[in-house]
Amino acid sequence: MVKVMASGVFDLIHPGHVSYLNQARSYGDHLTVVVASDQTVRTKKHEPIMPEDMRASMVGFLKPVDEVVIGGTGDIFDTVSKIRPDVIVLGYDQKFDEDKLRNDLAARGMGSIRVVRADECADDLNATRRIVAKIREMGSQ
Repeated sequence: MVKVMASGVFDLIHPGHVSYLNQARSYGDHLTVVVASDQTVRTKKHEPIMPEDMRASMVGFLKPVDEVVIGGTGDIFDTVSKIRPDVIVLGYDQKFDEDKLRNDLAARGMGSIRVVRADECADDLNATRRIVAKIREMGSQ
């Protein structure tokens, strides 16, 4: 069985998320999705719109997802070592340097994990920030 891992905030589920998770699932037999903890979202992005348990629940309802975990607040490699994926699929807009991630995985004895990046969804509302911008624009009319 090929285990795949994908991760993200998943604040407002949209077509970009569905595309990303379908792409991730295509790389293996079992897809585990890591939903960023509230603390991580606050530190790296913004105040979460929905709390982590609600975001995890929503992601769990999506067809390509086999398992959902809420990410830790420390080193991402702790989560990777618990899940033990064969493939990590990065979102098209996630701020990971693929080569650095591969090197960091290798340095931790996890160099056999394949790292790939998903393609961007063609939908114009394929990102939470774009949806929020459109809502703001509609509110100002």
